[in-house]
Amino acid sequence: MNKKNKFIALIPALWTCLFDISITITHQPKEYWNGNLNTGNEANPIGDFIMKTHVSGIFIISILWLIFIGICGYYLPRKISRIFLLFVFLTHSATAISWITPNYGFWFTIIFMLFNSILFYQIDDKINKKNISIRI
Repeated sequence: MNKKNKFIALIPALWTCLFDISITITHQPKEYWNGNLNTGNEANPIGDFIMKTHVSGIFIISILWLIFIGICGYYLPRKISRIFLLFVFLTHSATAISWITPNYGFWFTIIFMLFNSILFYQIDDKINKKNISIRI
């Protein structure tokens, strides 16, 4: 896979990760942002621990995780990279849904999943398209 396609392949995983991070941050209670770190709400035990250590913890771990996704997705061998990126894509889609469904309802969840499905298919189609030229 060429360099351009390696970067393009990162898009679905990074998108769902950023969406999940954003919705997690925006749905923290006011008490959390006012310094009561024990009110932080995060299902990931590592993220929960870091969030309860310092209010900036969510931002630090999120940046590190995004960098890790980028490095692994770009440098791992093609098959392993594709499995890893699909795992990240599915996992962050699922965890974002855990925020979307109770806060926004069923139809927003369906729209989110439809958008993610289309995005994944379009990116997959783009990076796997073979350039076939016919010479006369």
